[in-house]
Amino acid sequence: MALSDKLQAEFTELVTHYPEKRAGLIPALHRCQEEQGGWLSPQAIEDLAEFFGLEPVEVFGVATFYPMFRLTPRGRHLVSVCHNISCTLRGAEDLLAHVCHVTGSPVGGTSPDGKLAWCASSAKAPARTRRCSTSTEPTTRTSTPRRPSRS
Repeated sequence: MALSDKLQAEFTELVTHYPEKRAGLIPALHRCQEEQGGWLSPQAIEDLAEFFGLEPVEVFGVATFYPMFRLTPRGRHLVSVCHNISCTLRGAEDLLAHVCHVTGSPVGGTSPDGKLAWCASSAKAPARTRRCSTSTEPTTRTSTPRRPSRS
């Protein structure tokens, strides 16, 4: 994916809002990820590096530092399972293992049919609830391995 003329125009306008051109990298990464269906290809990283006058490894470093960027295609629906200390103490590891078993994919993986991607994350539910999982919909559900949450 070479940057389209539309994206180049967006990024050219975007960098005018920052004191340094490279400061627009994170919004540009978001925009490229959106254009590519939820992930950043190696070509997109190289194209952004060229646009921002950076080395590809610098763009890669930013993309891998922040958990909201994906370097592999993800499933159509993203499910996030809380694993902060409160959730872990209440059995989140069992839920993570169950999700792994049901989807047939490792933590952070995508189901073989490409429909579900899931990840472990923090701070999804108040500590007074049990374990929690969320999906691409803006809702929070409490789940257990015997009763996974369904939207």
